[in-house]
Parts: sequence; C-alpha cells; structure tokens
Amino acid sequence: MTQNDFPLTVSCDISLTQSDDQVSHSSLSGRPACTQSHSVKGTLLLVSSVGLLLPGVGSCPMKCLCHPSSNSVDCSGQGLSKVPRDLPPWTVTLLLQDNRIHWLPALAFQSVSLLSTLNLSNNSLSNLAAEAFYGLPHLRVLNVTQNSLLSIESSFAHALPGLRELDLSSNSLRILPTSLGKPWENLTVFAVQQNHLLHLDRELLEAMPKVRLVLLKDNPWICDCHLLGLKLWLERFTFQGGETDGAICRLPEPWQGKALLSIPHELYQPCSLPSQDLAPSLVQQPGSAPQDAQKSHENSSGQQDPLECEAKPKPKPTNLRHAVATVVITGVVCGIVCLMMLAAAIYGCTYAAITAQYQGRPLASARKSEKMGSKELMDSSSA
Repeated sequence: MTQNDFPLTVSCDISLTQSDDQVSHSSLSGRPACTQSHSVKGTLLLVSSVGLLLPGVGSCPMKCLCHPSSNSVDCSGQGLSKVPRDLPPWTVTLLLQDNRIHWLPALAFQSVSLLSTLNLSNNSLSNLAAEAFYGLPHLRVLNVTQNSLLSIESSFAHALPGLRELDLSSNSLRILPTSLGKPWENLTVFAVQQNHLLHLDRELLEAMPKVRLVLLKDNPWICDCHLLGLKLWLERFTFQGGETDGAICRLPEPWQGKALLSIPHELYQPCSLPSQDLAPSLVQQPGSAPQDAQKSHENSSGQQDPLECEAKPKPKPTNLRHAVATVVITGVVCGIVCLMMLAAAIYGCTYAAITAQYQGRPLASARKSEKMGSKELMDSSSA
C-alpha cells in the first residue's frame, strides 16, 4: 500500500459519520465509497480464510498419492520407515505395503480416525502393540502379512473391536494368546498361514463367535494332546458351515503329513496335569548340579517335550479289567477242578481194573462148578 492509498482508507472510515452530501462529494473527488471498501475487505478475508483451511484439507504427504474421490491414500513402495504425518483426515483406505516400517508408535493413526482398511504387508514389523491402533473404531480390514511378527498381545482385540478381517500370514508367529479376555464379536476371517505355530488354544477361537474362515496351513503343527482342543473345535466349526484349509501334522512321525481332522480323536489322550509330587523336585537337592535344577525349572514352566504327549494305547476301563480278571480266575479254578475230576476218574478206573484182575479167577471156577452141577442134575433127571 502506497502513501497515497493510506489517506484514502482513513477518509473512507471517517466518511461513515458524514452527511450524504459529504459522501457524494468524496465520491466525486475520486475517493472510493465506503461500501466498495467493505466489499474488498470481505473478499480479502474470505480468500485468507480459505488459504488457511486448504493446507489442512487438501494436503497430501510426500511420496503418497491421495485420491479424495475414493477416500484412499496410497503410500506403497516408497521406502518409508515410519507412518507418514499429515494424512488427510478423510482417509478411509490407507496403503502402506512394501515399505520398511519396523515399528508403530502409540496412536500412530490417530489423525485418520475414519480409517476402515489398513494394509501394512511386506514391511519389517516385529510387534503389534495394541496402543498403536487406539482411536480406530471403524477399522474393518487389517493386513500385516509378510512381516516379522513373533506374537500379538491379548489386548489387541480390545483396541480394534470392529475388526472383521485379520491376516497374519507369512510371519514368524510361534505363539498366540490363549485368551482375548472378551469376545471378538465382529471378526469373520482369521488367517495365520505360513508361521511357526506348534499349538493353538481352543479358547482363542471360541472368542471369535462370528468367524467363518480360518486359515491354518503351512505351520509345523504337533498333533499331540495339546492340539486335541483345536481338533474338536474344527470338527464343530466345519459341521456348522465354517471353512478352513486344515492343519497338517508335522509331528509325531506316525501322523506326519496327515490332516489333523483325519486322525481319530480316540487316539488322543488329555494332557496329564503336573503332579504335586514333582514340586519338591524343583528344589535343588544336596549334591545336584545347579544346571540340572534350572533345567527342570525351565521344563516345568515352558512347553512340554513333544514326545511326552505322544498318544499312548488307550487304557481299558476299570470295569473291563475287573471282568477280565474274574474270567481268568474262574478259568483257572475250573481247570483245576477238571484236572481233579480227571485224576479221580483215572484212579477209579485203575482201581477197578486191578480189583477185577485179582478177583476174576475164583469167580470163574465157581461159575464152572455151578455149570457142572447143573449139568449133572440134567443128566440124572434124564436117566
């Protein structure tokens, strides 16, 4: 603004208090009317306001492509090491796959509370902290395949109550939480393919009442007593119309390569509870090495040896064992009685034969004399 323009503005402000003649005189003298000055001020104010708002609404992070028409932001394959800042608040779909993100800070996505689909596949994530996903009540699909995840927290379901599809495939998961603490009401797809899982607790799956697709292949499943719960759950799940790709056993060797659902559940035995008598053995005995005590403690607190849970021959019921014992005893007694009867019969026959041998001759002579006497009587009667 020049020095000549400054008095113009001042005179216009003063003219508001002057009469109509004075205002018209000012207009004739070449000075702008007050109404014209106010319209210019309003235009400048509107432009400045829009200029202040546009950076927050229409901004797009560097190396990202923003598509307001579809409410999506594509930051894939850009070598990012962290979640970009200044994401548009209207973002519903965020693509961050094929980057180098190795961790997620707390509230990492708080600026995009409307987020519904999040793709974090093929990064370097080793942990999924529940705090990183706080503030995402509308998230429905989460893809974290091809990362380095070792585990997930049990509070993960609490942070994402509306999640429907969770894909954890192609990671390094060795263990999953045994319980989520509360049902994961909306989850319908649960995928843990191509991990290092040995067992999966039945209670975890029972916390997903609406799940319809469970993917379990390409894990080194140990089909021992610990996996019996998963087998029973899968049988009921498939009977009710659920879909699964099945679990293939790696151990024990007799079942290697066989589907878990094809093994009769009668071959499984419930895992035996740790005996109370073993508790004192954890205390180091005199003369025992500290390493042995530590090893026994580790075995008691960690996972059991897979060979300890191999299926054993099914024990016969107690009543059946008693019945078998009764039959055996009865058979032995009957055999003894039969032998005694046979011995008595042989003894009787032998005694009769001996008696007949010694008493047979006198009897024969007496009969002969009787016959001779009867013959003489007949001869005498004939005479």
